[in-house]
Amino acid sequence: MSAAKIKKGDSVVVRSGKDKGRTGTVLAVMPKDGKVLVAGVNVAARHRKPTQAAPQGGIDRREAPMAISKVGLADPKTGKATRVRFETRDGKKLRIAVKSGETIDG
Repeated sequence: MSAAKIKKGDSVVVRSGKDKGRTGTVLAVMPKDGKVLVAGVNVAARHRKPTQAAPQGGIDRREAPMAISKVGLADPKTGKATRVRFETRDGKKLRIAVKSGETIDG
């Protein structure tokens, strides 16, 4: 799935992996790497040593990038993962959900 089909702010469903079935909002898209950052999904824990800035140290939990191919755009009608096709209407290129035929943006 190319980066143009999924954009920042889109609602997506994870199709495979440990977070399969979870939904979230796209925080960032990295088209060169073929990765996407989704809120609340693929959370990685980093153990931090105490420093002067953070004397307590502790465990940092934050989202890690995941492959774009692992996520699908959430259908506006059903909320399930769907593929995306493009149509041109009134000179505008629109994203259309394949499953329901609903317009995603615009």
